[in-house]
Amino acid sequence: MTSLRNLGPSGLQVFPLCLGGNVFGWTADEDQSFAVLDAYAAAGGNFVDTADAYSHWVPGNEGGESETVIGKWLASRGNRSDVVVATKVGALPGYKGLSAPTIKSAAEESLRRLGTDHIDLYYTHFDDETVPVEEIITALDELVKEGKVREIAASNISAARLRASLEFSEREGLARYVALQPHYNLVSRDTYEGELQDTAAGAGLAAVPYYALASGFLTGKYRPGATVDSARAGSAAGHLESERGRRVLAALDTVARDRDAEIATVALAWLASRPTVAAPIASARTVDQLPALLAVAGLRLTDEELSALTAASA
Repeated sequence: MTSLRNLGPSGLQVFPLCLGGNVFGWTADEDQSFAVLDAYAAAGGNFVDTADAYSHWVPGNEGGESETVIGKWLASRGNRSDVVVATKVGALPGYKGLSAPTIKSAAEESLRRLGTDHIDLYYTHFDDETVPVEEIITALDELVKEGKVREIAASNISAARLRASLEFSEREGLARYVALQPHYNLVSRDTYEGELQDTAAGAGLAAVPYYALASGFLTGKYRPGATVDSARAGSAAGHLESERGRRVLAALDTVARDRDAEIATVALAWLASRPTVAAPIASARTVDQLPALLAVAGLRLTDEELSALTAASA
């Protein structure tokens, strides 16, 4: 049984791989989504990430599709108390931004779609610098006091705004961010490492990185001359054009061969080893894609392997 990790200073304990729900109701239909969720839970997984905005960009969708699929799955399996459900506010058309009324009304809609009376981890999806941090934190704190949200977190936020938010929470004794969801992986280190990571570490926050596999590039399936059938093929293949991307792929190939592991597992294991990281997020469209992701729970890279990957990605 894989041991769970503490999520920062919260009371939440999570599996070392967070299952991304962005594909549910998009590239994975309800049956496929249920199969992936079942397989993840059967392997001991308990941490599912979604957002009210998933997947409003798809023609015919209006947003909330992923939450609805997850809600139906929780209801049909009767396992709500076993799953740490994370969702987000601020990016869904009609509920854009982080004004207090938007946060509260969006939370009610998310609760309805998820078919639950509480959200375990509620993220601000993108910071809204037109709204004072005091208003954002106060609105989130009210949701916590009402029992509708257990813990709060932030995504896509600057170090300065994160610090201001934490200071206000401390000063006023209000709910405080326990986690951060940054864009972070072997080929995208610059947005998180440095001031933002230092702020998170100093405050004891857990990082739950998104794009952990760089839209699939770090699975190793994107190679010169290869064609990949994926909705995200364009952004993933772009990394092949950079020297850094090619260096990282070569280093991953070496470690994966030496450890008889999938390339994706190695890339996730590097991320899981980084300071502050509690659980990388990765999504699976099919059950076949899951084993390589789940295997991160059992792969410990050596200091030499970690150093080689870190150097290649510099």
